[in-house]
Amino acid sequence: MSFRWPCFALVLPLLTGLAVPAAFGQLPPSPDAPPVSNFPNTSTDQEANPSETLKVNVNLVSLYFTVRDKHNGLVANLIKDDCNIFEDKQPQTVKNFTAETDLPLTLGILLDTSGSQQNVLQMEQQAADNFLKQVLRKKDEAFLVTFDVNVNLEQDFTNSPSLLARAIDHTEINTAGGNGAAGVPGIGTGPVPVHGTPKGTLLYDAVDLASNDKLRSETGRKALILLTDGEDQGSETKPGKAIEAAQKSNAIVYVLLIADRGAYFNYGGFYTGDAQMRKLAEDTGGRVINVGNNGKKMEDAFAQIEEELRTQYLASYTPTNKALDGSYRKVDIFCKGDGLKVQSRKGYYAVGNTEDDAQ
Repeated sequence: MSFRWPCFALVLPLLTGLAVPAAFGQLPPSPDAPPVSNFPNTSTDQEANPSETLKVNVNLVSLYFTVRDKHNGLVANLIKDDCNIFEDKQPQTVKNFTAETDLPLTLGILLDTSGSQQNVLQMEQQAADNFLKQVLRKKDEAFLVTFDVNVNLEQDFTNSPSLLARAIDHTEINTAGGNGAAGVPGIGTGPVPVHGTPKGTLLYDAVDLASNDKLRSETGRKALILLTDGEDQGSETKPGKAIEAAQKSNAIVYVLLIADRGAYFNYGGFYTGDAQMRKLAEDTGGRVINVGNNGKKMEDAFAQIEEELRTQYLASYTPTNKALDGSYRKVDIFCKGDGLKVQSRKGYYAVGNTEDDAQ
């Protein structure tokens, strides 16, 4: 399973990790992906034999999170002593704690272009254009993926809002039977291979591909923004696997739930997309914002996401459980204060090698 470009095949290398020189072993950690990184540590044994360097692998878990007060306002003045982290209910010692507003931001925009979005696509395009023009700074980058019966990479990483806007504006509805379809599935810009009928919405495949092929090798703050009704039909990737892929890439997932509910009755069905989207977002430290088919609500939702991404904390700790056994570790963050609520990922996978982890 891989992305398809509109006009030509794309080969996406998957980086297996970044080597960190031993001389930097005592510096504050870089929030790499996946959230568990191996950092070499220097030792005084070097003095006995300067030609050899003793490297000790230490797991470091890095978590981005936001905090809101009881009035739902963002809190931006917390310090390390204000927050406690628990892994599988065991207290952890926070090593680094910073408020992050200027670190580079990597964004993936995932745009639903299936038949059910026919009446709201133009609204999605306009709001996404405006958001990217507003949010992207010099060191930031973004890419655009559309998903319907295909998963297409419409625009690769770029810092140019105009290139992204051009790609967004050229998106169209695709049902593999008209409305922008490219013809017979599998020919030209045919879909990611699926079993059975070509009709569908490959939402979970899109999340999986964007996480593994685009975000996994990126460092720093990362977010996926899904503009969708939340309905999936035909993905090879199961919902749990899509969530796992996003978690392993250390990406926060925001879902703008854009549901033209009348369209479902036209198709003879009912709307059921919000429950799985809520789990996808909340398990990765994001959230679902229900905008219906209201353009003003969508603009407000993008503004909320921008504010949250620029008002984050980064906390790092070395877990007391040092086993790199691939198991899932549940993480809870609590911050002191009257009615403070923390928005963070729910856990991570204890893996020490991204290549093994990708299997």
